[in-house]
Amino acid sequence: MRNKLIAAFACTTALVSTGAASAADLGARYTKAPAYVEPLFNWTGFYVGGHIGGAWTNEQFINNGIGAPFGDLVPGEGYRQRGSGIMGGAQIGYNWQANNYVFGMEGTISGLDNKGSFTNTAFGAGDDVFSWRANVLATVVGRAGFAVQNNLFYIKGGYAGVNNRLSVSDTVGVSGSGGQTHWANGWTVGAGWEYGVTRNWIVGLEYNYAAFGSQTYQLGGTSGNYTFDAKPRDIQWAVVRASYKFDAPTIARY
Repeated sequence: MRNKLIAAFACTTALVSTGAASAADLGARYTKAPAYVEPLFNWTGFYVGGHIGGAWTNEQFINNGIGAPFGDLVPGEGYRQRGSGIMGGAQIGYNWQANNYVFGMEGTISGLDNKGSFTNTAFGAGDDVFSWRANVLATVVGRAGFAVQNNLFYIKGGYAGVNNRLSVSDTVGVSGSGGQTHWANGWTVGAGWEYGVTRNWIVGLEYNYAAFGSQTYQLGGTSGNYTFDAKPRDIQWAVVRASYKFDAPTIARY
């Protein structure tokens, strides 16, 4: 009887040990699945889009002394005038994202309707009507920003150019009337915010400032040629933007 009890106890112990070992093996092989993390918005890729808003131009022109006094303005005299209007155009660019930092290049072309016209009253009631207009603006800039999920806050800077025209008409007599158009080169800086509505569609707001160098405008008439140094002293514009971003590899974090 004693031997039978010892044998039964040994069998029971073996079975318990085998079950515990099996349970330990199961525990060693089981791994908890990682929690799913929503993919980050990926700013990397090419994009194209459009913008619309308002622009403000400060125009300046000064008689540079080449030729006789013209428009009742002696050399060194001139005018400044501010004009504003609607603007709109297109943008194309590329962004590259590294962690939360986004870098890129962008080009824009815009049409604007900033213009002004006034009568020169430097001598008497005035008989010369000056007019100017800035109607095409282009930029090529670099961008740098910081991304927070679907939000991108950025600054930009680079080249700006504008098509600018200056003209005059003599309302008394026939002398001293004419005009000329030049492309003025300059620089621009700006800042903005963009939001990824979907994986491909982006909307945003942006403000920019640009300044330009002078060009010599020759205003010819029957009494001779007269020249002014003229430029859009600065242009400021604020726009809303919408862009379509082409797909890039998804970024996911675990």
